[in-house]
Amino acid sequence: MKTIRLTMGQALLKFLDNQYVEFDGAVNKFVKGVFTIFGHGIVVGFGEALEQYQGDMVVYQGKNEQGMAHAAIGYAKQKKRREIIACTSSIGPGALNMVTAAGTATVNRIPLLLLPGDTFACRQPDPVLQQVENPASISITANDAFKPVSRYWDRVVRPEQLMTAMINAMRVLTDPADTGAVTICLPQDVEGEAYDYPVEFFDKRVHHITRRIPTRGELERAVAKTITKKKPVLICGGGVVYSEAGNELIKFAEKFTIPFCETQAGKGATPWNHGLNLGGVGVTGGLAANKIAAEADLVIAVGTRLSDFTTASKWLFQNPDVEFLAINVNSFDAYKMNAMTVIADARETLLAFTAVLEAAGYKSAYTGEIAATKAEWDKEVDRLFSIEPANGLSQTRALGEIAKMIGDDAIVVGSAGSLPGDLQRLWRPVKPKTYHMEYGFSCMGYEVNAALGAKMAEPQQEVYAMVGDGSYLMLHSELVTSIQEGYKINVILFDNCGFGCIENLQNSKGISSFCTQTKFRDPATGRLTGPDVPISYAECAKGYGAKTYTARTVEELTTALASAKKDTVSTLIDIKVLPKTMTDGYESWWRVGVPEVSENPNVVKAHELLVQEVGKTKKF
Repeated sequence: MKTIRLTMGQALLKFLDNQYVEFDGAVNKFVKGVFTIFGHGIVVGFGEALEQYQGDMVVYQGKNEQGMAHAAIGYAKQKKRREIIACTSSIGPGALNMVTAAGTATVNRIPLLLLPGDTFACRQPDPVLQQVENPASISITANDAFKPVSRYWDRVVRPEQLMTAMINAMRVLTDPADTGAVTICLPQDVEGEAYDYPVEFFDKRVHHITRRIPTRGELERAVAKTITKKKPVLICGGGVVYSEAGNELIKFAEKFTIPFCETQAGKGATPWNHGLNLGGVGVTGGLAANKIAAEADLVIAVGTRLSDFTTASKWLFQNPDVEFLAINVNSFDAYKMNAMTVIADARETLLAFTAVLEAAGYKSAYTGEIAATKAEWDKEVDRLFSIEPANGLSQTRALGEIAKMIGDDAIVVGSAGSLPGDLQRLWRPVKPKTYHMEYGFSCMGYEVNAALGAKMAEPQQEVYAMVGDGSYLMLHSELVTSIQEGYKINVILFDNCGFGCIENLQNSKGISSFCTQTKFRDPATGRLTGPDVPISYAECAKGYGAKTYTARTVEELTTALASAKKDTVSTLIDIKVLPKTMTDGYESWWRVGVPEVSENPNVVKAHELLVQEVGKTKKF
């Protein structure tokens, strides 16, 4: 057996450089680069390999470990999970900063390879700088915190263990049904230890992303179920995007006159203006989708986790005869809501399902209600886009102006706060891969950093991070990296002076606004109820080197948007929007924990309403 003597760090990089994926006959390199923030636990081990590396993978300098990992998630999501950028860090706080990003990737089924440095495997110099010691077990380090949020976790305590660790890492990263965060911990002494690795370990390795075909039995059962139903509805989830099944979903819907609605991850897989597209569904959905879904007797869920926001906490589907049919490569997701399952690829299933259902002569019983509800909702969106308060700029009006000006090719990135609800309801994408929403984890701080990743994935397109002031303050570190690397992103910052989405939730359950507004402390009450804290986010970003604008009126906003499109450096538009001018729920409900006992009568009433609504929910 031919061997080559390398350090573990050198072998890791050489292995990553030779990983490829194949999907529908197209082969491309899987690991396109590495994000890093060097520290003592990584810089002279794996870091030496990166410094000496002469290949075509690019090393990017992150500014915050969580931020750079979110950028990597944004990149992989925009590339439909077929290319990734790995992330490496030092031990201790550097590694722990990536735990939140690991959760974000795993919940959203996005491949993320994390390579945190670790303490010494030999333990001789323990405790080392930044080491978290656990007296119950010396083998536990800070990196054990990644276990609950990783789809695969390993620690390489001998250089030869790298081989099985990385092969398993690639197995998970390239599996559509099992992908998420993969954490391979790198003890800092082992990074520099040498081993005679088999040369074949570094051969070009192609990982085939196969389309699982539905079985005959699955299709027969699906047809038997469907033909007993009169008013089915389709839910288009993220699996439709990754399977590239948008056209097949449309053809299926058209063939049998079945309306379809969208999750946050599925939005954009089909154009908003298709006659059967009812738009967003659930808690952040619109009137058309929620009305039709409430009366549906069959819900065909395609590539979706069926989260509480999609199902309105299992409350939305009020037809007593409603049943569920789930098409998903992930059996864990498919079995939700007591569904009949087809464990297979979305595109292949829709193609086969269309053929067998057509042979059965099926047609839904819908007449004019689909067009009527869609027209009603389109009119409501137009109204929201035109709202013009006398004392300032509304959030929905700002979104309407942005939508008119940025173009159909522009990519919008979002994650947390009130904007995901407004965007799922109001945004009107006509081209695929232009709506980039992380709403599985709804991670504050994802927006700006993932916008960099999306821009790295699609450098020819304009990318807009749609972010509230709360999320922006949480994390926007890679705005600096975008400027450093010359990847222009546009940060559209909606400043309503606080956490408006959560304040609305607070108020809706009978609780006064408390700790959800960005205000000075009032010395008289001791609470944060004084004047607003005046922050110029434009001035802050200007200090980074971004081109910045402030908008308080429609005219200032449109001028800023027009100018930002011409700028060649990253931009930030600080939009001062009026609080409480976002959209509200449209015939939906969301279950949150309301106190059963309170001195506040409004809270008691809210709990009574909770009990009533829980009684209307599905129990599975």
